[in-house]
Amino acid sequence: MKNATPAEPEGCKRWAPAINAVVVAFVLIVPPLFLLLGGRNGERPAVWIKTAVAGLRRGCPAEVSLLNENAGAHADKLLGGLLVEGFDQESCRSRYQSAAYRRNTGRQPSQHLVSKLRSHEALQRRCGPGTAAYTNALEQLKSGKSVASPECRYLVSISYRGLGNRIIAAASAFLYAVLTDRVFLVDPSNGMDELFCEPFPNTTWLLPPGFPLVSYQGFYLSTPERYGRMREDGVLRTGEVNGSAAAELPAFAYIHLDHNQTDHDKLFFCDDDQRLMSNIQWLVMRTDGYIAPGLFLVRAFQGKLDALFPERDAVFHHLGRYLFHPTNRVWGLITRYYDAHFARARRVVGIQVRVFPWQADSPELLEQIKTCTQNQKLLPAVLGEEDDEPAAAPGGAAKPTAVLITSLKAWYYDKMKGAYWERATANGEVVVVDQPSHEETQRYHVRSHERKAWAEVYLLSTADTLVTTAESTFGYVAQGLGGMRPWVLRMGMINTTVSWPCSRDMSMEPCYHVPPVYDCKRRQDAGKIVPHVRHCKDWPTGLKLVDPKD
Repeated sequence: MKNATPAEPEGCKRWAPAINAVVVAFVLIVPPLFLLLGGRNGERPAVWIKTAVAGLRRGCPAEVSLLNENAGAHADKLLGGLLVEGFDQESCRSRYQSAAYRRNTGRQPSQHLVSKLRSHEALQRRCGPGTAAYTNALEQLKSGKSVASPECRYLVSISYRGLGNRIIAAASAFLYAVLTDRVFLVDPSNGMDELFCEPFPNTTWLLPPGFPLVSYQGFYLSTPERYGRMREDGVLRTGEVNGSAAAELPAFAYIHLDHNQTDHDKLFFCDDDQRLMSNIQWLVMRTDGYIAPGLFLVRAFQGKLDALFPERDAVFHHLGRYLFHPTNRVWGLITRYYDAHFARARRVVGIQVRVFPWQADSPELLEQIKTCTQNQKLLPAVLGEEDDEPAAAPGGAAKPTAVLITSLKAWYYDKMKGAYWERATANGEVVVVDQPSHEETQRYHVRSHERKAWAEVYLLSTADTLVTTAESTFGYVAQGLGGMRPWVLRMGMINTTVSWPCSRDMSMEPCYHVPPVYDCKRRQDAGKIVPHVRHCKDWPTGLKLVDPKD
């Protein structure tokens, strides 16, 4: 027997027509005014309408549903032109619904980037899997011989490591494919096909089964076709490559940009080597990091990148929103949690706590989080034992601040939830702390674990503000998708006497942890070659894209 549907409150029935009229009036009248005036405190009009009208009548599901539907209709579902119409919405609901769940509207892409994405989609359809060009290129690859002036060229991105690593690696590999006009194919292992929808219309980004190089010696340092090894051994030499010489190039080259890459592997970021690689039809790239800052150091790419990304600190922001759409199963996890915990919140604070399985629960780290969030006015302090409780708003009318904690451990959530439940806040603010899951250990290749991880990264990206753990790719993805410069918890500074337990990151871009140390010609510090590529705060030897004006 199904559960009986709860009776709608009598007041809802009486006031429903009036509330619906107010909702319609807000939806029709307020958005144009906000577009003209710029909104309230930078908020998206749809979010403000939803927040303002939801309080008119609580406990009326029909009215709330109507309001959410109309608010979402006015969101920019195409993200300023990053996305295109034409996809089957039911096959990937997140693609066109995500904008309605963003509290931060994000940056607008340049028209040059929008145009380049459309031309790249055409390239994927013309040369991708299932086309005659792809079949011919596969046959050429199987023959072990190169071809001069190939009709289509390809980049295969190997997926491995944790979810955050896979996302930032795929995004920066895609950027390289766009810059070099290569078809972008991603290894579907590690759940890439189960976690993410297809980003390209009427074609695929997934490497089809039966690719001849899948089991080829594992693609690592010992691979004979590793580009750095071929350069070191003199098999490949830079210089002008004419048609006959191009025919002597290998059928493919393996680009090894893993954490243990050699100096010869890092020649990938040199102009002469890029000219040489442009004649190789197939490239297979293995990286677990965000190589985009290194691409901005390649002189041949700088003009293109300037036109594509006039805001240099928004590269992953645009590429991530273009590429990574949660599949329906993951989107269900996201929307159910959002509707239950965030939809009626005054604001949302995301706190990402990266701890390793072997680390004990740390009262010092907890104190660091508390000091950071209170010093930066992200969360209020709680009253002491002797302080009088303030009067609560009648009928639960106060809009809460929702705190989302993501961590493998439950201990930090338990402590913070207890603190805000047991004592009132000093300013009377209502704070609700939640954590979607606590898996305790990171489990690779476990589908349910991966789906929860992706859902939690995405939920963090819908917050109003973020606190992240230094050096964490999980946090990098959330801040980039959400378009936020996070407050970063300082590693190695777990000391309650320190007055600066966290600092504002210099940009929302991920950090490239293992970049080239010097440029290719003058051995100049790679963090001082161009003003928009600097060393990271959380990883001093790494490189990060920034806005030079900041």
